[in-house]
Amino acid sequence: MMLPHFDKRNFIRMEVECPARFRLEGSDETAGAIVKNLSGDGLLLWMDQEVEPGNRLSIVIMPGKNVTPPLSVMVEVVRCYPLETGEEGNFAVACVIKEKMEPERLDKEFP
Repeated sequence: MMLPHFDKRNFIRMEVECPARFRLEGSDETAGAIVKNLSGDGLLLWMDQEVEPGNRLSIVIMPGKNVTPPLSVMVEVVRCYPLETGEEGNFAVACVIKEKMEPERLDKEFP
């Protein structure tokens, strides 16, 4: 018997609206994005650039509250698709979290 799609998730997906900075693996440039949803093993970003599936990104998510520290993760892009005209950002980028990065692994210029 097949399980409904929502039962296949390992973690609950939370709708969020947090600014983030990201860097494509192998690049020195950083850019901004908006985290639209987040779970224990993945996230959805809205950003201005297209990123091919399989690419890795270093991301720092900056929550809106000072009591919550930034979240730094390495992700792998699994899907990238254009957003409807008029949306903030041009692309929705779905990612799976590969590892959590400790702050000391990030250089001083990132994010």
